[in-house]
Amino acid sequence: MTSDRPCSKVLFAVLTAASCASAGPREPAKGPAVAPVPAGVAAGVRLSVVADNLDEPLAIAFAPKDPAKRLFVAEKGGAIRVMRRGAAPSLYLSLAGRVSKGSEQGLLGLAFHRDFMKNGRLFVNYTDNGGDTRIVEMTVASPTAERGTIAGERELLHVKQPYSNHNGGHLLVMPSGWVLVGLGDGGSAGDPHGNARNPKTLLGKMFRLDPSPKILAQGLRNPWRYALDRATNALYIGDVGQNKWEAVDVVPLDTLEGRNFGWNVMEGNHCFKSTTCDTTGLTLPVVEYDHDAGCSITGGVVYRGRKLPSLAGTYFYSDYCTAFIRSFRWTPAGATDHWDWTASIDPKHTLAQIASFGEDEDGEIYVIGLSGTVWTLVPSS
Repeated sequence: MTSDRPCSKVLFAVLTAASCASAGPREPAKGPAVAPVPAGVAAGVRLSVVADNLDEPLAIAFAPKDPAKRLFVAEKGGAIRVMRRGAAPSLYLSLAGRVSKGSEQGLLGLAFHRDFMKNGRLFVNYTDNGGDTRIVEMTVASPTAERGTIAGERELLHVKQPYSNHNGGHLLVMPSGWVLVGLGDGGSAGDPHGNARNPKTLLGKMFRLDPSPKILAQGLRNPWRYALDRATNALYIGDVGQNKWEAVDVVPLDTLEGRNFGWNVMEGNHCFKSTTCDTTGLTLPVVEYDHDAGCSITGGVVYRGRKLPSLAGTYFYSDYCTAFIRSFRWTPAGATDHWDWTASIDPKHTLAQIASFGEDEDGEIYVIGLSGTVWTLVPSS
């Protein structure tokens, strides 16, 4: 099947494919076909606005064991705000003077130490004024204060970025305490320097900081949001495609080390530069979609909340360009229940520019729009 839809640019290119070249003929997508969510399931779920008028929000994080149940929102320009339902978000910290503001740059990741309420330590991932990746551990003077004051900081990592795009930027603190980081391949298009498969660079890799980096997996183009299922320890990675295919990789966390997710030999489940290629040793996506459905995947999270028990174990994800909401369930046997929720929870197409997902300590899901709105999934009644 070919597409006559022109490739369009979007305002925030961090979430777009790097090239608008003609995609050409497409093979069928691999993985379970997407279907409308069953009516009985859809009837029990709706979207509810949690906050509005944020300034390009990109990430949500919570501080474990926080009695105030605060949610912290990282904005692209460098602000970290405290978000509460029914109240305007308030400023917690600002990194604005040190954060670059290019299209795929900014404050891209935020995570809290497991013992933040005791030690006040949190982690940020941003691009500096020269466009390079910086990962910094900060300590606030009082973990319970409504406005954070930086009492100390140390830089954990500095990575030179050859181009302004494909910075990745998400941060996850693992159950054992180390920080999981995913970086894009360095940018441009097609990975011109071969970074994703080069073991001597962190670009195009998943790695751990504890505190020095250790590469765990390679072959990623731009991992834009990844999540750990707190019940199964399966890692879900949304990897942005180039001309044709957007993909979700899923692997048990304890098997991540040594994986090769295929870029730039593969784009999704398909050979990138030729009609045939060697897939030996590659870990290929469990779900993918082509650019008739969207142009830039936004990886999501697995629902483990209490409000919607029928959705337990369901992974939600989106596309920045078309703002659909889709989900599937995964087991080692493969993905099932690949559903499109858009018609049921967003019939008026209110959603736009879905830049990220998040979860709170209770496992409830949040959907983040770059235009400034945050929604959550709640029961219909």
